[in-house]
Amino acid sequence: MNLFIFGLGFSGKTIADRRTTRGDRVNGTVRTRDKAQALAAAGLSARVFGPDGRDSAIDADLTNSDALLISVPPGLGGDPVLATYARQIAAAPNLSWIGYLSTIGVYGDHQGAWVDEQTSATPTNIRSHERADAEQAWLAFGAANNIAVHVFRLAGIYGPGQSQLAQLARGTARRIIKPGQVFNRIHVEDIARVVDASLERPRAGAIYNVTDNEPAPPQDVVTFAASLCGVAAPPEISLEDAGLTEMGRSFYAESKRVRNDLLRNELGVMLAYPTYREGLKALRDAGEGPR
Repeated sequence: MNLFIFGLGFSGKTIADRRTTRGDRVNGTVRTRDKAQALAAAGLSARVFGPDGRDSAIDADLTNSDALLISVPPGLGGDPVLATYARQIAAAPNLSWIGYLSTIGVYGDHQGAWVDEQTSATPTNIRSHERADAEQAWLAFGAANNIAVHVFRLAGIYGPGQSQLAQLARGTARRIIKPGQVFNRIHVEDIARVVDASLERPRAGAIYNVTDNEPAPPQDVVTFAASLCGVAAPPEISLEDAGLTEMGRSFYAESKRVRNDLLRNELGVMLAYPTYREGLKALRDAGEGPR
């Protein structure tokens, strides 16, 4: 399979590495030439699509692609990939699968109640509005061009180098308390597993919640991470005293519990890390966190 990924960031690169080990040919984009050179040194072909310009080789890559994954954020002007490459994507002769990495933020605030894929998208901030609009744009594009488009609504992503263990090691972990607040999470390797399963079982117009099985208060996750390392958890601090940025406060403005039954029942995905406990323990066993 020839897979092209717009956005070789944390999730995109993890997916690329997994598909490459399976024998796929994977190309993708990064925002700067420096990042492209760094990935090339690691054996991954990367094109520039961002402030440093647009690599002309992307057109040929799209023509030769069997599958396309979008892992770049939209902006006020909509989805940048659709805005730039809609014609080339529609004309790609072998392209039969498109995946769009979105966010559970499109559901908005449900005050801790459960939501699933049948719950209406009611975003409450600009970023989530842009995501919801991009989802609909891609789904409409797929329907108009007879290409199966799939939307993956991701929970908070963690994994190697990006977890409460890494925050403890850096001394930046905090236990911020907002009564009743819960978040879902998802290990980056489980995102890659879900994409694998969808590639094997495409369904045009599918939307999947890609989350773990246990929404939990964020302070509990930090406490568990500290216990794995045998260190004291940082002191509790109220949301009002946390001094969060506007973006940080926006995350705490929404609370919901997100069901993931569909990815299990339809795609047959068994999460390697069904809760934060398994995920953090595996990261700790790999040497992450304070020593």
